[in-house]
Amino acid sequence: MNQIIKTALRNLGYDFIPAEFLPEGKDEYYLRNEQKKPSSSYRHLKLDEVEELKKNGNKSDDWNMVMVTGNFLPELIHQCNFYGLVRIGKLEPYYLEFHNLRRPVGLYNSTIISCDIGNNVVVDNVSYLSHYIVGNDVILINVNEIATTDHAKFGNGILKEGEPESIRIELEICNENGGRSIIPFDGMLPGDAWLFSRYRDNRMLQEKLRFFSNQETDHRRGFYGTIGDRTVIKNCKIIKDVKIGTDAYLKGANKLKNLTINSSADSKTQIGEGCELVNGIIGNGCRIFYGVKAVRFILASNSQLKYGARLINSYLGNNSTISCCEVLNSLIFPAHEQHHNNSFLCASLLMGQTNMAAGATVGSNHNSRGADGELIAGRGFWPGLCVSVKHNSRFASFIILAKADYPSELDIPLPFALVSNDVSNNELVVMPAYWFLHNMYALARNAWKYGDRDKRPDKTQLLEYDYLAPDSVHELASGIEHLQLIAARSWLRHEALQSVTENKTNSLNLLSDTAKLKGYGKELLEKNDPSFSSILFLAEGFENSSRRVRINKLVKAYAIYLELVIHHAIEQILIHLKSGHFNGLNEFQKSLPENKKPESWLNAGGQLIKKSSLDKLLLDIHQNRIGGWQDIHAFYLAEAQQYPVDKLNHALDILSQVHGISIKEIDQEGFKILLQKSLATAEWITKGIYNSRKKDYLNPFRKMVYENQAEMDEVTGKLDNNTFILNQDHVFEEYQQAIKSLIQKWRLD
Repeated sequence: MNQIIKTALRNLGYDFIPAEFLPEGKDEYYLRNEQKKPSSSYRHLKLDEVEELKKNGNKSDDWNMVMVTGNFLPELIHQCNFYGLVRIGKLEPYYLEFHNLRRPVGLYNSTIISCDIGNNVVVDNVSYLSHYIVGNDVILINVNEIATTDHAKFGNGILKEGEPESIRIELEICNENGGRSIIPFDGMLPGDAWLFSRYRDNRMLQEKLRFFSNQETDHRRGFYGTIGDRTVIKNCKIIKDVKIGTDAYLKGANKLKNLTINSSADSKTQIGEGCELVNGIIGNGCRIFYGVKAVRFILASNSQLKYGARLINSYLGNNSTISCCEVLNSLIFPAHEQHHNNSFLCASLLMGQTNMAAGATVGSNHNSRGADGELIAGRGFWPGLCVSVKHNSRFASFIILAKADYPSELDIPLPFALVSNDVSNNELVVMPAYWFLHNMYALARNAWKYGDRDKRPDKTQLLEYDYLAPDSVHELASGIEHLQLIAARSWLRHEALQSVTENKTNSLNLLSDTAKLKGYGKELLEKNDPSFSSILFLAEGFENSSRRVRINKLVKAYAIYLELVIHHAIEQILIHLKSGHFNGLNEFQKSLPENKKPESWLNAGGQLIKKSSLDKLLLDIHQNRIGGWQDIHAFYLAEAQQYPVDKLNHALDILSQVHGISIKEIDQEGFKILLQKSLATAEWITKGIYNSRKKDYLNPFRKMVYENQAEMDEVTGKLDNNTFILNQDHVFEEYQQAIKSLIQKWRLD
């Protein structure tokens, strides 16, 4: 049975804060007055003004509780009902216009309960406007309900005074069972969500982070909802417990409840027709429209939800777009794209620069007895059309999955790989270095476009978009060792099949000695015997099944991995030299630390941070040297400042580990050789960008829909006019010149 409460009409608009939560000596308006200091120009109505208001069809339970400013014009208020303390700003004989909508300033056909109304607003046909502070030049038209309760949290996961823990709103990210739940707060960065969801066995840390989140928002009851200056709200149904920034545009939304909608003059947020958003925080510059449903969510700045997308129990990072699909229980780092219909993402941690194709199903619990599976994918994860992937699975950086239903869990440690399911031969096929071999254009262009589209108003976290960075380069080094092991084991099996002799049998004993296997694999790969390339390379541990896992083009991939390690190190040196003045190699070498074992790096919300730095952060949290999320944000900024040097040192440590080359000890001739090798790599990368795109122009099946080459050029643009390719040619020329200048300056020739 519905509980209908009857209260005397004279109390409507009063006693907003229950008496038990009202501090001694305070009235129910004390927080309202803290939010917006009352103007000294407020005054009571004059008798003739009251009479004119009544004549215009207005009503109030107590006209003494309606306050106005300056030269008040009662003729601009018609057919309104006022309850409680209503303070009205300046109303002047103007009309406001927005997107060809023109309405006169004033209050018309509305019920207003205990609100502050700013200067020169339009409030027309708002059936119920209760406990809101409305800014200047705001337009509110045709809204059923805009109201705030005394316990409004505006999307933050806090508890107000007197509330039980059972009603707290948390985001159950990364796992459907709630085991990685986080407490959302306005201003939560992707790194915060990641840090909060990890280290679940560290109970002290989790208690601290919960405490930090609880500190972010005031727990007192009685805060009013706010609508910022120049915000326009029209044709909406229910807006309840929503905090709205300036310059927002809300039109045709069905239900907005328990939200913070950040918006500003420079980064406007828009919410459109048919949307239903509940228990969420929306960042600056976001666009949400056409039937979106979102519940328990954070949408970071400059992101979009559209065309019926569903986002539930998830964090969507900055500069991302989700359309026409469903996302549940996921933590998605910045620069995620999921544009097409029928894709489904569940219980996943995607580490940025991801792209989900139509029909992709990422995350299925069909192989588990409970809803407790997880999927983790490094940067650049790209599941193709109609891909189906099961929990638990894990992927290195820049993995592309070919169209397939993958029957078992996957663990792919080789970066830049194409993974496919060969049903006819019943095997999993992995091609390392696929992007460099066959699709350099897409890899390079994606890195460029994500940086170009980064419109975040707050760049506290330094996001890495380059495909060669500490995370992927560390995986290259690990991948080199994986390929050495695969090569050695595959060759030994091949030998054993050819001839079972005493010598061959003894060589198989190597299979249990990982260090010797790596050395043997390295030796085989360096010899590059033609017969070696033709054998069947099989991997272990990539799939949770008994079928074989075949590695395609292993020898080529191995050479590319090695080459990229050198290229990345030289790139970082040249970047570093721009910020310092070194007269020669020897002087530069003196500035470098000794080589050491390469440090592990972690992707904290799109920002790459050394594991040792994060370990120190955790220790500082434990020892109370970190007092809240703002201190953690300061940590992100400090790491961002140190990042170029850390990135350089990591690149040099990887170079030392993989190639045995120490830049600190190398002679001039050796350094010159590295420069030339890097230049050669940059050249084939640049050519690869052009050639991989050129294939699209030569493909007869692409050309057949055009009458002639001229029509194709008109529709697709000429290849030679491609602005990205031209830009990359220019980048290569600059790189070539930088190396030439360095050789001359340091007299390496």
